[in-house]
Amino acid sequence: MVRRVLDLGIAAVASVLSAPLVAVLALAIRLETPGHPIYQQTRIGKNGQPFSIYKLRTMVSGAEFTGAGLAIQEGDDRITRVGAFLRRYSLDELPNLWNVLRGEMSIVGPRPTVPVQVEQYSERQRGRLAVKPGLTGWAQINGRASLPWPERIELDLWYVEHRSLALDLTILTRTLGMVLSGHGLYKGDSGGWTT
Repeated sequence: MVRRVLDLGIAAVASVLSAPLVAVLALAIRLETPGHPIYQQTRIGKNGQPFSIYKLRTMVSGAEFTGAGLAIQEGDDRITRVGAFLRRYSLDELPNLWNVLRGEMSIVGPRPTVPVQVEQYSERQRGRLAVKPGLTGWAQINGRASLPWPERIELDLWYVEHRSLALDLTILTRTLGMVLSGHGLYKGDSGGWTT
């Protein structure tokens, strides 16, 4: 209950404060490329429940069906100019706050993944679904997409097993530095998820 109250408080304030910025960014996206500026994708949440995540679109419309599909490398030609800026500062994830308000996500937790990834989880790896996914998490501040997928899952499992408000505060504090540095945005040669 305490965590939910904190989630609601933070998400409500952040949503209101960021609303003008989201509007300007959405307009910039729409002016650069055709298609809706808000991107929706099915992700898997707590206890394996699917939900639609909201993000600002950073790629051309239909990008997940072309090129490398779900895999995104630095310099991917499907990423728009506005999208590259949004990704660099994680601004594309601001609409995730709406998911927090809806109760589908938390401020801190494992990042939500797509169904095809969850289908490949081992029984142990499914343990990362025991909590709500988050805007930021332990794996996010320890390498993000640059980490090999099994390593990211292990970090998420460690978080689930050691979850506390103090740990969440540590993650939130370190998230700012991670966002400003831009470290781990792309999967590189050995990081990320592969089919």
